[in-house]
Amino acid sequence: MMSEALLIPNWKTRDWYSAQNNSLSKPVAEWLLEENSMTSRCERFCRNVTVKPLFEGYVSASSLGKEQQELPIDTRYWVREVFLFGDTIPWIWARTVIPEMTLSGPEQRLIGLGDTPLGHYLFSQTALERDYIQVSLHDSLWGRRSRLRLSGKPLLLTEIFLPSSPLY
Repeated sequence: MMSEALLIPNWKTRDWYSAQNNSLSKPVAEWLLEENSMTSRCERFCRNVTVKPLFEGYVSASSLGKEQQELPIDTRYWVREVFLFGDTIPWIWARTVIPEMTLSGPEQRLIGLGDTPLGHYLFSQTALERDYIQVSLHDSLWGRRSRLRLSGKPLLLTEIFLPSSPLY
């Protein structure tokens, strides 16, 4: 089996486009424009969805690159990178970037998710809003990026669909 490290997509050089301005096929659009939890959507296609954290920790604003433009300026950001598996197959690589200012009050729970899917936490909250969905196709891999607001506080979620994902 291929090393998981080889599955980590190049997310830094992607160009992102408004989902509304993109002519997506219906099957691709159904995945990329999903308004609810991607974790829940994946659960419809397998017996067990699991998450494997790859990195969790604080990073500086300078390490964010283009992502910084999508979030308010802060001194540091919590980053979480994971693989989401359908049964035992890696389907999605995901990266969440959260300004430290977002992590006040109940939102502080976001830094302790471990192997809990982000979608299970976010979509159980009543004060969740999505500002936008952007899409990208790079190296034959589709991706989507959303800025979400939890109790009005922003976070950026990037999801890249790996070759074994049911999107394809």
